[in-house]
Parts: sequence; C-alpha cells; structure tokens
Amino acid sequence: MPATIYYESDATLAPLQDKTIAIIGYGSQGHAHALNLRDSGLKVVVGLHEGSKSRDRAESDGVQVETVADAAKAADVIMILVPDQTQRAVYEESIKPYLTKGKTLMFAHGFNIHFGQIVPPDDVDVSMIAPKAPGQRVRELFEEGVGVPSLIAIQQDVSGHAKEVALAYARGIGSLSAGVLETTFKEETETDLFGEQAVLCGGVAALMTAGFETLVEAGYQPESAYFECLHEMKLIVDLIYEGGLTHMREVVSDTAEYGDYYAGPLVISEVVKDSMKALLTRIQDGSFAREWIAENESGREKFLAMRKAGQEHQVEQVGGQLRAMMPWLKTGKGAREAAKAARPRQG
Repeated sequence: MPATIYYESDATLAPLQDKTIAIIGYGSQGHAHALNLRDSGLKVVVGLHEGSKSRDRAESDGVQVETVADAAKAADVIMILVPDQTQRAVYEESIKPYLTKGKTLMFAHGFNIHFGQIVPPDDVDVSMIAPKAPGQRVRELFEEGVGVPSLIAIQQDVSGHAKEVALAYARGIGSLSAGVLETTFKEETETDLFGEQAVLCGGVAALMTAGFETLVEAGYQPESAYFECLHEMKLIVDLIYEGGLTHMREVVSDTAEYGDYYAGPLVISEVVKDSMKALLTRIQDGSFAREWIAENESGREKFLAMRKAGQEHQVEQVGGQLRAMMPWLKTGKGAREAAKAARPRQG
C-alpha cells in the first residue's frame, strides 16, 4: 500500500491560530521551528533552562523566551526539541506538571515515546512532526518558500483533532509545501535509528575511513586518499539527491559506472547485509535503546572516548588541513584569512 502524503491543500493554520505553541529547546531544530512558526503568524514561546547558552540567540532573534516550566504552563501545544538523552529529565521536571487535560504534546523524533522513556497522561494528544533535514535547512528552505518534507505520526488522539493540529504545525514550519508522509512512532524511530547507524552516519563514515586507510596503508599520499574517499563524496551524493542512482550513473564516467556495478557488491556483500539485519534487530528489540540510555545514565565515558578517537584519527587531521585551503568553504575562508593576517609583510 502506498504511503499517504499530505500537501498544502490538506490543511490550514486554523487549528493553531488561537493557541500558544511552546518550543522546548533552541538548537538546530528548535530555532527553525520557532522562527518558521512565528513567521507563519502563530504565537510562539521558547522554553529554555536557566543559564542556557541559547537564550541570547533566541532573544536576539526576537522570540519570547521563558523557563521550560513557564513555557509549558502557558502553552496549548508543547513541542519537545531538546536532545533525546535529556528529554526524559526535562519532561519529568518541567513539562509533566503542566501537561494538563486537552493539551498537545509533540515530538520531532519518536525515541522516548516508543521506548517508554516518556509516558504521557491519557488525556492529552501526542503527535509527531519530524522534518527530514537539519534545522538549518528547515529554516533556509522555509525562507525560500519551498520547505522540507516531514513525517507525521499520531500516538494519542484524545481530542479527535490531533492530526489536524499536527498538519497545521507542519504547514507552519513549511513542510506541507514539500509533502508530509504519514507514519507511526514505531516506524519513524526504528527506520531513523537504522538509517543513522547502517548508512547515513555509521555506514558512510566507516566506509570512507576504511577507504582512506586502505590507500594510506598501500603507500599513497594521505591527501590523495582524502580527496578520493571523502572530499568527492559530496559530489556523488548531490547527484543522487537530485535524480537518484540512475542520474548519478548517467553523469559519472563509464569507467566509474562499471566500477559501481562490479565493485559495489564486493564491498557491500551479503556479510554486510547480515550485519545490517543484526543492527535492525537490536533496534527493534530495544537492545540499542537500553544500551544508549545506560550509557547516558553512567556518564557517557564510552561514548566520549569514541568521539575523541574519531576526532584524532588521521583522516580528520588531513581533512582539516585540506579544507583550510578551500576558499569556497567557510572554514577554508576563515583559515586563509587568519593565515594571511599572520603572514609577515614584505618590504
């Protein structure tokens, strides 16, 4: 059965016109949701904890800022956009006491609902609007009048209007112009985690790093290895983004296309697919969630050690040096200007 997709003709802002929307958090997604909803003419308040580094930014952007508790108390709709690992504590301390009958609790990712870390009361609507892009892109495309696709899911529909409110929210952030696909909290959570681990972050990062290491260990220059295995990845992904795998194969050389067909199945073999299936099983049975929750509760020592090791890998050192010489990148421009300013003048 094909997925149900909603567009601008399927919803208006009316269900939110007389309501106050609390955006909890002002990071990547939080700032985009708050500003897009405000610019759509809706009443928005941002909830931040005392001492938040985002407070000055939010206030300079012209949005009303309150404590999380005050924002939750004043709001009819509460969208939680703080990181997964902090949501439960924020919810229990500052949202749950003010989540009274008739309100709507919203999420942009289903992790804490699906794995039972947050259990809302039975007398509130619970829904999800999950943009399929980083917050910066959500804001940029809204300002261009385009919008990014989102997912919609309804966990509890006490009022009978949960979907109408969620679709109005999607319209407010600009997603209905691109399309909003209907799903469930379970499907969104499990497919999102799998995509991150097996392909988008874990799979791609490990593949590029392994390619870099293979060339360097064979005696090739690290700089050449970086260009071939990391730098050019964006060029390929952009082609796929624009027109799928077929478009990419039409644009690259015949030699590259033949290498795609010949070598791809050797690198991503049935053994790799078996590993992917094992990852999916760990997500589905809750093993990954329990591990990640325990890691955060125990101080994140393992996670921070892995982060440090990744940052110190040779591929990151070489990449940093090369990107500093690329004037079309922000990091490159900054590095070149700093180097120029530090260079002694001649004569």
